[in-house]
Amino acid sequence: MVAPSELEAIAVEAASEGARLVRAAAGDLGPVTVKSTPTDPVTALDVAVEQVIREILARRAPHSSVLGEEGGEIGGSSGIGWVVDPIDGTVNLTYDLPVMSVSIAATVDGETVAGAVVDVLRGDTFSAARGEGARLDGRAITPTAATDLSASLIGTGFMYTPEGRAMEATYVARLLPAARDIRCMGSAALNVCWVGCGRLDGFYQRSMQYWDFAAGEIVAREAGAAISGPEADKDELMVVSAPGIHAELRSVVA
Repeated sequence: MVAPSELEAIAVEAASEGARLVRAAAGDLGPVTVKSTPTDPVTALDVAVEQVIREILARRAPHSSVLGEEGGEIGGSSGIGWVVDPIDGTVNLTYDLPVMSVSIAATVDGETVAGAVVDVLRGDTFSAARGEGARLDGRAITPTAATDLSASLIGTGFMYTPEGRAMEATYVARLLPAARDIRCMGSAALNVCWVGCGRLDGFYQRSMQYWDFAAGEIVAREAGAAISGPEADKDELMVVSAPGIHAELRSVVA
């Protein structure tokens, strides 16, 4: 069986190439359409980048299954799987805002064992392998030592539906006076990794898809962050934070 560290290296390679393609084509997105709602865009670039990533994964890890945001799921026979978000932050991309990432997680028999998230414009490469810690550009990372929510910076993201956003407004109203401040920057994968490396003290979001959090989750977990929810097939709350504020943050937003 392929070691998690080897799968981490493959994820880094594929995510880095995906990020390079996004940088090269950022001024020429092609047609922009929508998926679930008018606030959920997809570009021709999303589709093209995912196809290149699939080709790399097929070459480097033959007979793997792949679940991608744009191309759906293709089965494999090796027991290795990949979860791919070719551009996490497509709304930012369409507005030329500088927060977007390429996210790839590796699974073995359905369990996430490695992953990589590459910040498209900054070039930061977050990666992890099960039992071997998490890294930013090869250097070990850890979350903050925060113990007080009132002194903590929290990231979040919002659902695509009007009804969901109306509900989420109530949680923001509860959290804003309880925390140092809130940021909504448009890439869940990066937000989760930023908790892992201490750029945020915590992050929460509801109704994410598996590809939104799979790679970031193992990075944050291996870094030492506290994590609750969600499961791959569950529409539920995810909270990622420094261990010292996890219970307090979850009590406010749950």
